[in-house]
Amino acid sequence: MRHFNDSVFGEASNCRELVKLVRQAPWDIAILEICMPGKSGFDTLKEVKSIRPEMSLLVLSMYPEDQFAERAIISGADGYLNKAAPLDELIGAIKKVLGGGKYISNTWAEGLVSRLKHGLHKLPHESLSDREYQVMILTASGKTLTEMAEELSLSVKTISTYRTRTLQKMRMRTNAELIRYTLQEVLSR
Repeated sequence: MRHFNDSVFGEASNCRELVKLVRQAPWDIAILEICMPGKSGFDTLKEVKSIRPEMSLLVLSMYPEDQFAERAIISGADGYLNKAAPLDELIGAIKKVLGGGKYISNTWAEGLVSRLKHGLHKLPHESLSDREYQVMILTASGKTLTEMAEELSLSVKTISTYRTRTLQKMRMRTNAELIRYTLQEVLSR
């Protein structure tokens, strides 16, 4: 990449490989997807930050900012960007976090300001763990238990347990209630 001429790049295909690379090499930045095979991307973020607290972490995800950016930042990311963003925005985000700054897109910043302006009452989904939240989003997107298990590299039984806990925490009885809530309160923002 012409903007980073003196850079050395590495690539990991799953969370375990990423952690191994971080332990072995003095990287300045890690750019990762929240939904990598293996353990939760949020858990991986936290682990990488504990191993190398000084290293910059940028999440480049297929998920829109309104779904996972806040959780990624809380988990230790220095920035969050959707993969659909233009190349210039990605380059700017990388430069910003490498320079010690934090990066959020203008779109997400506007949404955050709007939430602050209208009050920050805690919504039911905000009490979910990161994995429960992922299962909620995938359920609302119409994924089956088997599809979710494959995407998250977990067993169908584990996904079923997360879905059950999600329903309990949100005081809902059916997937239909969960989907309606998710579409109205999470994905429509």
